[in-house]
Amino acid sequence: MFTTKDQTYLKRPTLYLLALVILGSAFNVNAKEYSLLNVSYDVSRELYKDINAAFTDYWLKKNGDKVTIQQSHDGSTKQVAAVIAGLEADVVTMNQETDVDKLVSKDLVNKEWRSRFPDNSAPYTSITVFLVRKGNPKAIKDWDDLIKPGTVAVLSNPKTSGNARYSYLAAWGYALRQWGSDEKAQDFVTQLFKNVPVLSTGGRAATNAFIQNNIGDVLLTFENEAFLIANDLGADQFDVVIPSASIVADHPVAIVQTVVNKKSSEKLAEAYLGFLWSDVGQEIIAKHHYRPRNPEILARHADQFAKLELFTVKDIIPGGWEAVQRIHFADGGLFDQIYKKE
Repeated sequence: MFTTKDQTYLKRPTLYLLALVILGSAFNVNAKEYSLLNVSYDVSRELYKDINAAFTDYWLKKNGDKVTIQQSHDGSTKQVAAVIAGLEADVVTMNQETDVDKLVSKDLVNKEWRSRFPDNSAPYTSITVFLVRKGNPKAIKDWDDLIKPGTVAVLSNPKTSGNARYSYLAAWGYALRQWGSDEKAQDFVTQLFKNVPVLSTGGRAATNAFIQNNIGDVLLTFENEAFLIANDLGADQFDVVIPSASIVADHPVAIVQTVVNKKSSEKLAEAYLGFLWSDVGQEIIAKHHYRPRNPEILARHADQFAKLELFTVKDIIPGGWEAVQRIHFADGGLFDQIYKKE
């Protein structure tokens, strides 16, 4: 038979566990919950789904606080217009700097945003490649093949989609380097767009037209999107073709200052974007076939990134993005002159 003293000892573990529960409840009370909205371009959904999961786990372990990160995706220029119209993004993760600069012009993003993070605040890059039907029935190997009669090309609208803007500029740069004049480049790009039957508003819409609606012989898109489709969605249906030359597409990120000031979320927003440069973030970036900035991680995944001639926007357009917007994509600019459908 147990004595009173024995019973006291038996009760102590129960009391100890109860104390832990009470103490744990106190910690839970002190734990905070936060939310961020990441407004991004059309084909980054899968990347940021994984980034968000990794970051929320990191933040919980580091601070004991729960973070919910919401995503919004569409053509990059449309997304920026939505933020200007009032969509309360804590951060924007875009695919060209001019879209971020539009937010600067509206006093939504700090004008020094490029120096907020390394690499001019662009944690990864991509290039424009081709996605073709399995077996490549039209024998598409390089840019010249896109202007052949009977070849149907699919891409989104360069006036609303950064993805398509890079495709346009990649074609322009290829022709400029081949024939040495803007006139020849314009003629080449004009021939290319004669083979484009319709323009979607964003990169993912163009992808859907190609893979779901079976429109076209070749999809022009970012390298990550092409390999996502070929490797994960249709290895038996599609092939990726790497052209002889392409353009480097920086993917910049920025904090929307007016929103983080209102929500007191600047510290969290900065940590979230900074996480993209962490080893974990860079590995996730490489996993999704974006080209990471960390040279060691890039080298570790070198077998998945083809070597080819690469050029930048500044290499082919004097004046860089400001001149690109003014000359090519402003209303009445060269693109409007090139793309005229009956």
